[in-house]
Amino acid sequence: MNAQQAGEHAPTTGENKVVIVGAGLVGSLLACSLGRRGYQVDVYERRPDPRVASAERGRSINLALSERGLDALRRFDLADEVMAPALPMHGRLMHGRDGSLTFQSYSADGRRAINSISRGSLNATLLDAAERTAGVRVRFDARLAGIDLQASQASFEIDGRPETVRYHALLGADGGGSAVRKALVDAGITTVTEDIQQTGYKELTIPAVDGEFALDPDALHIWPRGGSMMIALPNPDRTFTCTLFWPKDELAALATPEQIIDHFQAEYPDAVPLMPTLVDDYQHNPIGMLGTIHAEPWHAMGNVGLIGDAAHAILPFFGQGANCGFEDIVELDRCLDEAGDDWARALPMYQERRRVNAEAIAWLAKENFVEMRDKVGSRAFLVTKQLEHALERVLPGTYLSRYEMVSFTTIPYAEVIERDARQRRMVLAGVAAIGLTALTLAVGAARRVGRRS
Repeated sequence: MNAQQAGEHAPTTGENKVVIVGAGLVGSLLACSLGRRGYQVDVYERRPDPRVASAERGRSINLALSERGLDALRRFDLADEVMAPALPMHGRLMHGRDGSLTFQSYSADGRRAINSISRGSLNATLLDAAERTAGVRVRFDARLAGIDLQASQASFEIDGRPETVRYHALLGADGGGSAVRKALVDAGITTVTEDIQQTGYKELTIPAVDGEFALDPDALHIWPRGGSMMIALPNPDRTFTCTLFWPKDELAALATPEQIIDHFQAEYPDAVPLMPTLVDDYQHNPIGMLGTIHAEPWHAMGNVGLIGDAAHAILPFFGQGANCGFEDIVELDRCLDEAGDDWARALPMYQERRRVNAEAIAWLAKENFVEMRDKVGSRAFLVTKQLEHALERVLPGTYLSRYEMVSFTTIPYAEVIERDARQRRMVLAGVAAIGLTALTLAVGAARRVGRRS
């Protein structure tokens, strides 16, 4: 049923109006971008204003903001403001069951860092920036009720009251559970494949001790256990947000305080003394789902599009969800420039350029989860990383590890995969050549010894 059939208020004018559904990270920054282009932008968010409402317990998942996200923020003069509360992490610190610690730098020179930042803090900063932008209005407690694609109208329920708006363009920035994407699916336009993981997540807390960090704040802490892991990221209030990534049946299996404590004592013995609220957090924080979403196409009718997780939700294991969404905004801005703000030309162009990269980072994120969970604690993995860093120092600008390309450059994700494969072939060829040379020298030496004897 469309807006007029529902007997709702007459639609507001859609001339030069862009409607954004979702005021999360991507929706808020997108509003800044489109407001600067001179559009009248209305952002509709189904949640209450997160700057005044309490955050949902156990749903934060701290972000690792890296170069791609920072590059986008610089374009809108927001990097300094966003980075003020961020905490740099220069490497991973692996925690063994025996209490041993192994540090692994993210970069060859040890100077580059990813940045831990609260999702809530970042969202608040971007919402403030959006509302400062001329022409932008943000509406909260506003649920999308339907889209009339033919009439370019969207209907909302705002504080329980119906409202209809006519749009020049509508963008779904409403996350993995996107209502805009669902409307396109229901209209028979978009098809979606969801790859839901058997791994779920649950958040815990390590509080400050006497006002100081209980762990080194300059690292992303990992307790890799093969098949599961726990990570911890620092917060400005000197706490750590810990996230368990376990098979969902294992997360649900621990019920009593005794079971919880016994399991953590066995798996994470060095963390247990630092977690006084462990049992309460574990019993009351929800189990979150993880998955990858593949959608096709991302646009319809020449004026409706999907962006960020609404188009391509990915696993969080390369810290690229927000970074990738921010890159979407930069690319859409470029496409609008090239198309002269003709949305019917810009949206297909945007999808063509971004979809291959979204699929690439989805694959990379899944690979990185296996690396973090199963490999980072092994001696072979550490030796491999040392070799990579050595090559980066010997061949600066020529050899870049996969991690450095993803986190510290803006090389397109698809190109990262191609370049990484070329480099690995080059290294294998070099190792083979060295081995062959060594074998040839050894055989020659043996023959000389044989002749002398």
